[in-house]
Amino acid sequence: MITALRAGLVYGSGIFALGFLLGSLRELWLAPLFGRDAVVLVEGPVILLAAWLFAWWLVRGHGVAASASRRLAMGAVAFVVLMLGEAAVAVFGFGRTLAMHLATYA
Repeated sequence: MITALRAGLVYGSGIFALGFLLGSLRELWLAPLFGRDAVVLVEGPVILLAAWLFAWWLVRGHGVAASASRRLAMGAVAFVVLMLGEAAVAVFGFGRTLAMHLATYA
């Protein structure tokens, strides 16, 4: 189980870093050129493919057991890391309240 939790931490942190990089690239350079909606439509599949490949690589590289509970634990930890990272950037980076950040999901 520890292996799955560790892989989840790496997975969540890695995908958060990629999302932060792509989001910065999107907002600073690409959105002014092509429009925000168009860039978001392209970014979505890119990050989904990267997440899938990274998860596949981590499962094999960290030896996460093939049981559903281990893989779900890895995904759950990654999800929590992503949500905490996004909330931290919203609150500390953009000065939003947690309620304002959560409202963006609505």
